[in-house]
Amino acid sequence: MTCALDVEETARALERTRRRAVWLIVAGLVTIAVAGGLGLLFADTWPRGAVNLPLALGTISLLGGAATLFGARRMRRTLGTGTWSAHPAATVGGKGHATSLVLRAPDGPETWPLAAVATRQRYELVRPGPDGVLWWCGDPRVGGVLAAPGGGPLIWAKPLRGERVRRRIVALAEAQGLLHRPAPRQPQGPAVEPAHVQEPSVVLEPSVVPEPAHVQDPTVVQAPTAVHEPSVSTDPRPPVSGPTYAVLAAHAQRQAEPPGKAPRPEADVREVSWWRVRSLRSIAGVTSVLIALGFCAAMGAVALTGPSERDMPKLFFAGAVSLAGLVFSGYRMLTAGLPTARVLARAATTFTPVPRRYVLLYDPHGGAPVLVFFSMHGGLDEAPEGVLPLVPPGPPKHPRRGLPALPVGPAGLHGWRDLTRNGDAFVVPWIDGRPLWPSGPYREAGGKGFPALLDRLAPPVEAHTSTSSSSKPRIT
Repeated sequence: MTCALDVEETARALERTRRRAVWLIVAGLVTIAVAGGLGLLFADTWPRGAVNLPLALGTISLLGGAATLFGARRMRRTLGTGTWSAHPAATVGGKGHATSLVLRAPDGPETWPLAAVATRQRYELVRPGPDGVLWWCGDPRVGGVLAAPGGGPLIWAKPLRGERVRRRIVALAEAQGLLHRPAPRQPQGPAVEPAHVQEPSVVLEPSVVPEPAHVQDPTVVQAPTAVHEPSVSTDPRPPVSGPTYAVLAAHAQRQAEPPGKAPRPEADVREVSWWRVRSLRSIAGVTSVLIALGFCAAMGAVALTGPSERDMPKLFFAGAVSLAGLVFSGYRMLTAGLPTARVLARAATTFTPVPRRYVLLYDPHGGAPVLVFFSMHGGLDEAPEGVLPLVPPGPPKHPRRGLPALPVGPAGLHGWRDLTRNGDAFVVPWIDGRPLWPSGPYREAGGKGFPALLDRLAPPVEAHTSTSSSSKPRIT
C-alpha cells in the first residue's frame, strides 16, 4: 500500500463524506429557491418575513455542506500523501462533553494533544473506548485525519493551542494509563507477531451444562437436537493465525465497565406477541411513527383553532415537515422494521438452544456492542466461530445498560430458521435469562471480511507492548 486512501474502508468513508456534503448543498439550494419563489409568488398575500425560517434553514444547510466539502477535500489531500499509523489514544473529558484527545507515539513516550474538528455526534463515531486505539494520518504539528481501527469513519483533528492547556490535557491522559497501553500493530507497516496475552483471571470455562427435564426456557443451555448447528470438521486444525479466545477475553476485560442500574423490565417474548415487547417495538420503528403521528396531530389541532394569517406560512411549513417525517418513518417501518421484528421474535422463541461461550466487545465504529462466540468446551487458544452485532439495549444516555454483567460467559443461541440472501442466519442469544437483540445476522468465521472485523474489534499489538514507567512524556 502506498497511501491511506488504498484502504478500502477509508476510501468508502471519504466518499460518504463527499456525498453528504453534496446532499447538504443541494438541499440548501432547493430550500432557498423554493422559499424565495413562494415569497415572491405570494408577496401580496403573505405577511412580510413569512419565509425567513425556511430561508435560514436553507442557508445553514448550504454553508454546512460547503464546509463539509472543503473538509473532505482537505482530508483527501492528507490521505493521498500519507499512510495510516495506529496509536494508543485517550479521551479527556466526559462522554458527549469533550472533543479533546491525546495520541501516543507507538514507538516511544511522545504525546500529541489534539482537538477534533467535528460535531460531537461525528466525534462519538471514533471516540476511543477503554484500551482505545485510533488511526492517524497527517502531521501532529499541523493537523490530520483520525479514524477508528479499520479506516473509517473519518474526522479532522488539529493540535491544541496553549502550553498550559496541552500539559494539562496530557497529564489527564497519562493518569488514564496512556503511557502504559500496548503498542498496536501498524496497519500499513511490516507485520509483527502479536504480543503474548496472559490467561484472563475471570474467564469462564463452563465444562458441564445441566440438561433440564423440559426444554421450554431459552435461558437453559443444552445440546441442540432439532436446530441446525454449523458443522465442525473433525480433521486436525492448523495453528490459529488470528486472535484466540484468550486474547479476545483479555481485551473484553479491559473494556468492561462496572455494572450499572438494572434494565427496565419488559414483557417476555415467549409469552406475548412481539408488539408487546418494548425493545422489538423500537426495532420495528413503531416509536418513530408514533412521534411523527403526534406532531401531525398537534399541527392539525393548531390549524383547527384558526391561526392568524401571519402564522399560516409557518404552520404550513411545520405541517409539511411533520407529514414528511410520518411518511418516511411509516415507510421504513412497513418495509424493514416490521419484517425484522417478526424474524427476531421467531428466532428468540425457537426451542433447543445451541450452547456457546461469548466474549463481549465494542465496535470502534460507533461503540456498538458485539458478541464473539466460541465452542462451549474449547480451550484458550481456540479461534472464534462467529460474530453477532447487537442493538444497544439501554437508553441513549446509557446504551450499555442491560448488557451482560460479565464480559465472558455462556450463552444459548436461538434461531437459524431465517436466512439472508447471502446465507447468513438470524440468531438471538439468551444470556442471564434475557434475550439480546441483534442488529444484523450472525456472521460465521471464514466469511469475507471476518479477519478484518476481528482486528477492528481487538486491534493486534506489537511484541513490545508498553513504555517504561520512567519515561517522561514528550509533548508534540
